[in-house]
Amino acid sequence: MTSDPSAVAESIVVHAETLCEREDHLWDVIRQLSIPVDDLEDARDQNRVDFETDEMFRTLLFKGIRGISQNELAQRLGREPSLVKSFHFDITDLEKTPTQQQLSYTHGKFSEDTQEVLNRTVAGVRQVALDHNVVTEGLVPSVPTETEEEEAQSTSEYKKEKAQKTLTLARKHVIPEFDTHRAAHKTYSDEVMLDMFASICANNGSAHSEAEYGWLTDDDLTCDDSTFLRAIKKIATPEGSDGQLTFADFEDDDSMPEIDQIRDAIMTAFNAATENIINSIRGDDPFDSRETVAAIDITHEQFHVWPWEDKEAGVAKPDYPKMVSGYKKDGEYKRGYKYATITLVGDHAPIILGIEPVKEDSTWERDGSPSYSKADLVSRLLDRAEQFVDLDMVMFDRGFYANRVYADVDERGLTYLSPVPTYEDDLAAIQDIQKHPTADAAVKHDVPFGIDGKVHHKAEFLYTPSTSDDADGKYAVFVTNQDRVEPEEIASVVNGYSRRWDIENQYKSIKDFLPKTSSTDYRLRLCNFALSTLIYNLWRLTDYLIKVALDEPIRSPPVITAKTFVRALGDFLRKFG
Repeated sequence: MTSDPSAVAESIVVHAETLCEREDHLWDVIRQLSIPVDDLEDARDQNRVDFETDEMFRTLLFKGIRGISQNELAQRLGREPSLVKSFHFDITDLEKTPTQQQLSYTHGKFSEDTQEVLNRTVAGVRQVALDHNVVTEGLVPSVPTETEEEEAQSTSEYKKEKAQKTLTLARKHVIPEFDTHRAAHKTYSDEVMLDMFASICANNGSAHSEAEYGWLTDDDLTCDDSTFLRAIKKIATPEGSDGQLTFADFEDDDSMPEIDQIRDAIMTAFNAATENIINSIRGDDPFDSRETVAAIDITHEQFHVWPWEDKEAGVAKPDYPKMVSGYKKDGEYKRGYKYATITLVGDHAPIILGIEPVKEDSTWERDGSPSYSKADLVSRLLDRAEQFVDLDMVMFDRGFYANRVYADVDERGLTYLSPVPTYEDDLAAIQDIQKHPTADAAVKHDVPFGIDGKVHHKAEFLYTPSTSDDADGKYAVFVTNQDRVEPEEIASVVNGYSRRWDIENQYKSIKDFLPKTSSTDYRLRLCNFALSTLIYNLWRLTDYLIKVALDEPIRSPPVITAKTFVRALGDFLRKFG
């Protein structure tokens, strides 16, 4: 090598810094880097190599910045086309990507000067990527300074550092996606409104209580409750519409166009914010493993107002909120607003990727009232999730048991797993099933699922002793389109259902964030839920980053409580907004 290794590395780092000013992802930076191949020494026979020096240098640069092993990198190259493209490999067959042995061999064939260039470039690009928030610091190996070697950070300081990274992300790239579309000369900025929202969530309060507190403390950054509520409604108001959207003109139309418009207005912002959250940890690929699993479920926001004007006569209140549906919980019949979500589960960061309003027929409504089908809900949620991640499996609760739901999942090439609403009391009464020779379980193979009178696909029914019923002979039943499940595999398949995490705890956290309100304006209701869910995602992101940095199990209890995080978020937005 005729050039000075430090000078060669510096030229690459300078270009990387320029790229980091406009790019959001490490992959894109590495893909566009100018690599001075003529200044690198590669002792491999260039006429016989499968992968050129330029490609391998970029690959080893990524490995060094991310601090991953050669084996892990080789596995990722074999399953991630975007990563392969970023390193300039001119291949379409992912089975022909560099192996661990080829990565090791190539690195060994780089001259000492070229290895020095690589090492200096790794350190330089890592730092400029961190400085420009292209990668999150918890996802790259620490390079200890002399002070850090002498005086290691405490765990509490580490938590603080990672949490502040997420708070910065929230202020710069997540919260701003929610635009109130108000006039430019508005007295209170959007940042002030969203700061108020976070404060309301932290205090489990309402717009009224927050405004009253601001009045008592002469806080110039707290507006009155009516101003705040108008701003939040604006987020959910479709373009060209200023008034509250209702069903009034669509009583005979089951398409619910107005609610669709509210949903789309809010989810445009929610999707953009979620994408920014995911992109912030894209370099770590928390969503790319051998199996990516999502769970779809429904939660309720209870509405306490009685729907009947005269129940005995079957007369309902004419102005009762149309998006309120009935449901049964803990043996009681209740009413409330319903929301469906799709959440990454298992050993992934448990990020909620999509939200859907739920409208079902209720006893107080006249026949033929508009509603959403479960199949449509699932389809839209899967569409949203697949914008961000490549799914392998979807899990449902038994409320989604429907042929069209499963047909949609099967058509996407995904596996589904769901409990069946009913179970058989006596295993011996089940016909044509294959029993486990020793365990008390059985499977019924190739059960047809039909659509429009035709067999769409076949599924497996898995019978296993119920964990929720102590009575002898009681069995839980699960259904899956997974390829033929043998009796000895039932336990492992069914046990995988626990990978849904604790969805009820997820919903409890979101409800703890939800501002209190008596408003029946659906724009406010859905926007409140979406923003509260977003805060939940930010909390889970913080927890994930800390656990990655401290090498703690992802499924271990949260290292920072939700209430502490949301309080810090409100304070941070106020300080820097």
